[in-house]
Amino acid sequence: MSHMPYSCLMAVDRDLVLRSAAALLTRKSTATLDEVARAAGISRATLHRHFAGRDALVRALEALGIEECEAALDAARLDEGPVREALQRFVAEIEPAAGLLAFLYSENQLFEGEQQNEGWTRIDARAAALFRRGQESGELRIDLSPTWLTEALYGLLASGAWAVLEGRLAPKDFTYMIVELLLGGVLRREQP
Repeated sequence: MSHMPYSCLMAVDRDLVLRSAAALLTRKSTATLDEVARAAGISRATLHRHFAGRDALVRALEALGIEECEAALDAARLDEGPVREALQRFVAEIEPAAGLLAFLYSENQLFEGEQQNEGWTRIDARAAALFRRGQESGELRIDLSPTWLTEALYGLLASGAWAVLEGRLAPKDFTYMIVELLLGGVLRREQP
């Protein structure tokens, strides 16, 4: 038998617990903490030691979502090349985390009472800067504000994630469908 302290043997990988919770809540946003603990392979008491309740768990998931978004924004290199290509790179990079973002997008408690997490403000600014760059370069129409285009992107990402989770959209079509709808709209254009 090892001489390591009991607490070391019982160490729980917090990131693994968070990712298990994210995967479950993405599929079933009403899951109980007992269900979250089961999905993570730990007891409810162990879950409670890491997260004092659902609010604490959701806040930790929010921090994970912000981290995933910022990593996707970095990987997408938004300042490089045409805006369409930068947007395609971002949507492709964020796709693995889109389910978590859809869950967070629907969690009203994140926006009640206290101020919004400054991480979201940083993300909003980076996305809006991409759309502003597209307007300044003449790639995007200027009658829609960068703020609105950013919100529309978030809505499409959440809807796309739900559609993939429910089997109504093939995962391979996620990036194409989102980018095409956002940049092309739904009006049929006459071919020149």
